[in-house]
Order: sequence, then structure tokens, then C-alpha cells
Amino acid sequence: MNKVITFTVNPALDKSTSVKGMKPHSKLRCAEPVVEPGGGGVNISKVIKELGSDSLCTYLAGGPTGLQLKNLLSSANILQQIVGIEGWTRENIAITDNATGLQYRFGMPGPKVIEQEWRQSLVHLEGILMEGDYLVASGSLPPGVPDDFYRNLAYLAKAKGVRFILDTHGEPLRLGVEAGVFMLKPNLAELSTLCGVERLDFPELEVNARKFMEDAQCEIMVVSLGPQGALLVTAEQSERIIAPTVKTKSTIGAGDSMMAGMVQYLSLGKSYREMARYGVACGTAATMTPGTQLCRKEDVETLYRWINAHPGNKKAIRTDS
Repeated sequence: MNKVITFTVNPALDKSTSVKGMKPHSKLRCAEPVVEPGGGGVNISKVIKELGSDSLCTYLAGGPTGLQLKNLLSSANILQQIVGIEGWTRENIAITDNATGLQYRFGMPGPKVIEQEWRQSLVHLEGILMEGDYLVASGSLPPGVPDDFYRNLAYLAKAKGVRFILDTHGEPLRLGVEAGVFMLKPNLAELSTLCGVERLDFPELEVNARKFMEDAQCEIMVVSLGPQGALLVTAEQSERIIAPTVKTKSTIGAGDSMMAGMVQYLSLGKSYREMARYGVACGTAATMTPGTQLCRKEDVETLYRWINAHPGNKKAIRTDS
């Protein structure tokens, strides 16, 4: 199995709780909060562990919240390496209103990271990356980190012979793909932005994805369609993957769970088709858990069997000559 390294520039302590009725200007009595390590790459490492594999979780962290993050990951037996910063690791909160079932999510920007600190993270990665590794950079950039940070990381990965997978949004995503990436997992809005169009409808997805992949030197694209599943596109094949319908409790971490499942299957040598289907199973499974919890392996395996058995998925593949 190839080594998987996740990298999170802006990790977080994710806190979730619930309250009976959200209303302004009132003191609301919440349930006991659940605190979990979070942030794109951190979540991916957590899910890979849940699925029965290991990864190296690398991230920037500092202050008492950074120490708590480290301790939580240690308790989960997740291998980690930290690039220390002066600022305190951020905290996010999700509150579910039990009266309505609605969830309110509050994401903080994160601490300011100075140039010396973010440059040190690149030096650290250069020292541990080896040819053939999978490097998964996921999540937002905190204040102080330039928008072209992921582009610099992509160039570093290419120089080291590493398969670089990027999962972010906005300008950091656009600049990050300029250097070439191994795999992307955009949603419809993100792909529209990358293609320079206002919106994309499903009939246009494959053509636009292929054109973008040629220009951006991207080997695999899996377009996330939320509850509708995903579209896998490579130079040789495309496939629409239909997702099962489940009762949604929280969408937090669904994208990270999807990415984790795909990376794990890639590292195990599975086909791109198997990879994309397993990713959809993981992303769907994550929506079945409350608050900031991610997917459970038992749910993933059940959903993966459903996806493979669904008649629509059996006929969805297209191979180009």
C-alpha cells in the first residue's frame, strides 16, 4: 500500500451541541458539547483510520487548542506530525435546533500564520515526501497564508514524484491546479468557477470536465453531486454514480469522508471506478451521523454494496477509445 500523507493548513477543534429552539437575545441552554479534531486533512486521516488503514496527518497548530487537537488525535491512534505556530488553533461550532431539525454551522477564520511558519511547513513536507506517495491537501487557508500556497505545494509534489490531491475552494483552488494535480473533487459550483462559466448543467459536465482536465494536467476528476452521487471522469472513461437515499442528520464532513474513501481505495490499488463508488458510499454515510461525526465503516460497507448492486450504476460506465 502506498503511503498517504494528509496536510491541513487550518485545522480546528470542531464543537457540536444541540438546543431546543433557536431564538435571539436569549440565553439558550445547550446539551453537553462534543469536541472533535477537525479540518479537511485531519478529517480525512480520521476517516482513513475508521476504514481500517493508516495515514500520516500533518498540520499547523498552536496554543492550548492546538495541544488539545494533538491529544485528541493521539487518543484516536492517528500518526501525526505538527508544524508549530504562535497563533491558537481555531474552534468551530455546529448547533442543531431540536425543535426544527435545522443545523447552524459557525466556521472561524483561524489564526494568522506568518510567512516563516507557512514556509516551514513546505520545508517539513519536502523532507518527508517520497516518490509514489499520495499527498492530500485539504481545507481553507488561514489569514497570512497567500492564495498561491497550494500552487507552491503542487510544484513541490511534482518535483518529488508525489501524487498530489487538492480539495479546497475559491482562488486557492484555481491557483493550486495551475501546477497540475493528480485528482480533484470539485462540486458543481467549484467546477463552474474553474471552467470560467456561471453555472453548469449535468449534460455539460463531462465535456467541461474533460476540457479543464486537459488544460490543467489533472488525471482524475470526481465531481461531487451531493445527494445525487458523483461523476467520475478520466481520459479513458466516465461514469455517473448514483447515491442511495438516506435520512440526513448532518452534512458536516461529508466531502472529507468522500475524499478519504477515495484516497484509501487508491492507496490499496483499487480501480478508479471502485474508488469513486467507495467515495460516494463514504460521503453518504457521513450524512447519517449527527453533529460533527464522520462516517462509520459499517454504514459505508452497506452503502457500497447498494451502489454496486443498483441497476443504474451497472449501466453508467462509458469507456472512450
